[in-house]
Amino acid sequence: MKSQHNLGLAIVTVTVGLLAGLGAVALSLFLEFVTHVLLNYEETARQPFAAGVPPVQRVAVLAGVGLLAANLWWVVRNRMRPTVSVKNAVDGQPMPVATTLVHTFTQMLFVGAGGSVGRELAPRELAAMLAQWWQRRLQRWGLDLSPADQQLVVAAAAGAGFAGVYIAPITGMLFAVEILLQRISRRAVVVSLSMSVIATFVGATLKGFKPYYLLGSTPFSPRLCLAILAVGPVCGLVGALFRRAIQWAAVRQAQRRPLLWQLPLAALITGLIAVVFPQVTGNGRAFAQMVFNNRLADLVPLLLVGALVKALVTLMSIAAGAAGGTLTPSIAVGAAVGAAVGTAVNLWLTPVVVWQCAVVGAAAVLAVTQQAPLMAMMMVFEVSHLSYAAFLPLALGIALALIVANWFTDTRRMPPEAVGETETADLLQAKGEQVLAAKKQGNG
Repeated sequence: MKSQHNLGLAIVTVTVGLLAGLGAVALSLFLEFVTHVLLNYEETARQPFAAGVPPVQRVAVLAGVGLLAANLWWVVRNRMRPTVSVKNAVDGQPMPVATTLVHTFTQMLFVGAGGSVGRELAPRELAAMLAQWWQRRLQRWGLDLSPADQQLVVAAAAGAGFAGVYIAPITGMLFAVEILLQRISRRAVVVSLSMSVIATFVGATLKGFKPYYLLGSTPFSPRLCLAILAVGPVCGLVGALFRRAIQWAAVRQAQRRPLLWQLPLAALITGLIAVVFPQVTGNGRAFAQMVFNNRLADLVPLLLVGALVKALVTLMSIAAGAAGGTLTPSIAVGAAVGAAVGTAVNLWLTPVVVWQCAVVGAAAVLAVTQQAPLMAMMMVFEVSHLSYAAFLPLALGIALALIVANWFTDTRRMPPEAVGETETADLLQAKGEQVLAAKKQGNG
């Protein structure tokens, strides 16, 4: 009986891994279609934003898509079955198919036009919904998993969706076990990693095994650890502030009529800022890559201003009604802050490689905002194709950042709906459903 149950779980793992990978490919192809049609460019690591687009076109595209996305999300939140976050789906709440499809593809539309939110939430939501849908089909055919395994499959599918887009299987596994399940067992690791590996291979048929960020070739040196003694704590403080700001924006997000004008306005403001600072658009890849390329070397004020602007534009988009992830915006903010601190250390204390400080800063801020140190470290490793020598500085920077962030952040003072949350979308959903339920009850 046990072997039969394990065989059923293995079948579900393989098939859901394929579905998660196909979902990731579909979203990636849709994103490429959006950028090609609206901005006439193909995003790559060497060209992460539409540099040749005239400013007028950039503003018009962002404002127009902001208006379209606002109307689509208004329909999703007010005329369709309520969306269900990945976290609630893991807990057993069914994700409506039509709502999830419109919700996820609208995210990619908004990001593809230059909206300032992460694109990693959509593949996780789509994969989790497909996992639930497929399990319901299998139950009709006599293959029924235990409640614990059903929960594991949905969490693993969400991680596999991420892996299929970013070609990062270990990160996908850690997202499932460290953030969603919040427990590490041999069974959870085997299922999650297997599913993420399958989704990665499917996704790689479209993207190939290429780094998402391009970094320099200078080897990591133990001397860098001296600079990390400053980079880690500073990024811990920045990460804690950014995390609290994300939570603040999410629980105050526009839901009904304000969504129809606030999101287009936020998109328009983003487009106007992009006239002079085009790297502010999108999920943060363009700004982070500019920092990793040392294009702002020795310009600490510009690095800090860029980080602040990117953070504010992202928060504005979330508060105005946009749904999306916060992983890649956190990487962009952390990279700029890490580079700024590294530049100061390089000028006043000891010679260090600034782009390496930026990488450590990116991982540190990501670890704090997501409260997931292992996932943050492996994500930066996998999407950047780092060497083994980067393990020590990354681990040290993340550890110092979390120590400072935990000291700075008192969860007892945080709003109940924010405590323990790591995903912007979960906060949006919790708050949005509460608001809509209260208004419907009042109308009744």
